[in-house]
Amino acid sequence: MTVTNDAGSSDRKPSSSEGTDIGEVIQLVKDYARQETIGPLRGAGRWLGFGIGGAICLAIGSAFAVLGVLRLLQTETADTFRGRWMQLLPYLIALLVALLIIVVAVLRISRPTLQKKD
Repeated sequence: MTVTNDAGSSDRKPSSSEGTDIGEVIQLVKDYARQETIGPLRGAGRWLGFGIGGAICLAIGSAFAVLGVLRLLQTETADTFRGRWMQLLPYLIALLVALLIIVVAVLRISRPTLQKKD
Protein backbone atom coordinates (compact mmCIF):
# COMPACT_ATOMS: atom_id res chain seq x y z
CA MET A 1 0.00 0.00 0.00
CA THR A 2 1.49 3.32 -1.09
CA VAL A 3 0.50 6.63 0.47
CA THR A 4 1.37 9.91 -1.25
CA ASN A 5 1.92 12.99 0.87
CA ASP A 6 1.52 16.65 -0.14
CA ALA A 7 5.03 16.94 -1.60
CA GLY A 8 4.38 14.11 -4.02
CA SER A 9 6.79 11.61 -2.45
CA SER A 10 5.51 8.22 -1.53
CA ASP A 11 5.68 6.92 2.05
CA ARG A 12 5.65 3.17 1.92
CA LYS A 13 4.78 1.24 5.05
CA PRO A 14 6.52 -2.11 5.39
CA SER A 15 4.26 -5.08 5.11
CA SER A 16 4.45 -7.94 7.56
CA SER A 17 6.47 -10.04 5.09
CA GLU A 18 9.18 -7.35 4.85
CA GLY A 19 9.46 -7.26 8.66
CA THR A 20 9.92 -11.00 8.66
CA ASP A 21 12.56 -10.76 5.94
CA ILE A 22 14.52 -8.21 7.98
CA GLY A 23 14.30 -10.46 11.04
CA GLU A 24 15.55 -13.40 8.99
CA VAL A 25 18.44 -11.35 7.63
CA ILE A 26 19.42 -10.25 11.15
CA GLN A 27 19.24 -13.83 12.39
CA LEU A 28 21.27 -15.01 9.40
CA VAL A 29 23.96 -12.41 10.13
CA LYS A 30 24.06 -13.44 13.82
CA ASP A 31 24.37 -17.12 12.91
CA TYR A 32 27.12 -16.38 10.42
CA ALA A 33 29.03 -14.28 12.97
CA ARG A 34 28.81 -17.10 15.52
CA GLN A 35 29.96 -19.66 12.98
CA GLU A 36 32.95 -17.59 11.88
CA THR A 37 34.09 -16.40 15.33
CA ILE A 38 33.05 -18.76 18.10
CA GLY A 39 33.65 -21.96 16.13
CA PRO A 40 37.31 -21.24 15.35
CA LEU A 41 37.92 -19.95 18.89
CA ARG A 42 36.82 -23.28 20.36
CA GLY A 43 39.44 -25.06 18.29
CA ALA A 44 42.02 -22.41 19.16
CA GLY A 45 41.96 -23.32 22.85
CA ARG A 46 42.78 -26.94 22.16
CA TRP A 47 45.37 -25.96 19.54
CA LEU A 48 47.07 -23.57 21.98
CA GLY A 49 46.95 -26.10 24.81
CA PHE A 50 48.72 -28.79 22.82
CA GLY A 51 51.12 -26.21 21.37
CA ILE A 52 52.13 -24.84 24.76
CA GLY A 53 52.44 -28.33 26.24
CA GLY A 54 54.60 -29.46 23.33
CA ALA A 55 56.75 -26.34 23.53
CA ILE A 56 57.40 -26.88 27.23
CA CYS A 57 58.33 -30.53 26.69
CA LEU A 58 60.57 -29.61 23.76
CA ALA A 59 62.28 -26.88 25.78
CA ILE A 60 62.97 -29.15 28.75
CA GLY A 61 64.21 -32.00 26.55
CA SER A 62 66.42 -29.67 24.51
CA ALA A 63 67.92 -28.12 27.63
CA PHE A 64 68.78 -31.56 29.01
CA ALA A 65 70.25 -32.64 25.65
CA VAL A 66 72.48 -29.56 25.38
CA LEU A 67 73.53 -29.85 29.02
CA GLY A 68 74.32 -33.53 28.45
CA VAL A 69 76.49 -32.72 25.41
CA LEU A 70 78.31 -30.04 27.39
CA ARG A 71 78.99 -32.31 30.37
CA LEU A 72 80.06 -35.14 28.06
CA LEU A 73 82.59 -32.89 26.36
CA GLN A 74 83.87 -31.53 29.65
CA THR A 75 84.35 -34.88 31.39
CA GLU A 76 85.41 -37.20 28.56
CA THR A 77 87.67 -34.82 26.69
CA ALA A 78 89.13 -32.83 29.58
CA ASP A 79 92.71 -33.51 28.44
CA THR A 80 91.95 -32.48 24.86
CA PHE A 81 90.70 -28.98 25.63
CA ARG A 82 93.59 -27.44 27.54
CA GLY A 83 94.60 -23.84 27.44
CA ARG A 84 92.78 -20.61 27.97
CA TRP A 85 90.76 -20.50 24.72
CA MET A 86 90.36 -24.23 24.29
CA GLN A 87 88.28 -24.40 27.48
CA LEU A 88 85.57 -22.47 25.65
CA LEU A 89 85.32 -25.04 22.86
CA PRO A 90 82.86 -27.38 24.70
CA TYR A 91 80.57 -24.40 25.29
CA LEU A 92 80.71 -23.43 21.63
CA ILE A 93 79.94 -26.99 20.56
CA ALA A 94 76.98 -27.07 22.98
CA LEU A 95 75.79 -23.76 21.54
CA LEU A 96 75.95 -25.21 18.03
CA VAL A 97 73.92 -28.23 19.18
CA ALA A 98 71.33 -25.86 20.67
CA LEU A 99 71.14 -23.89 17.42
CA LEU A 100 70.76 -27.12 15.47
CA ILE A 101 67.83 -28.16 17.68
CA ILE A 102 66.21 -24.76 17.15
CA VAL A 103 66.62 -24.95 13.37
CA VAL A 104 65.13 -28.45 13.22
CA ALA A 105 62.19 -27.39 15.42
CA VAL A 106 61.45 -24.33 13.27
CA LEU A 107 61.65 -26.33 10.06
CA ARG A 108 59.17 -28.87 11.43
CA ILE A 109 56.44 -26.27 11.95
CA SER A 110 53.86 -27.34 9.40
CA ARG A 111 50.58 -25.71 10.35
CA PRO A 112 50.72 -21.92 10.26
CA THR A 113 46.98 -21.33 10.85
CA LEU A 114 44.12 -22.76 12.83
CA GLN A 115 42.03 -23.37 9.73
CA LYS A 116 41.63 -26.98 8.63
CA LYS A 117 42.86 -27.77 5.15
CA ASP A 118 40.17 -29.26 2.94
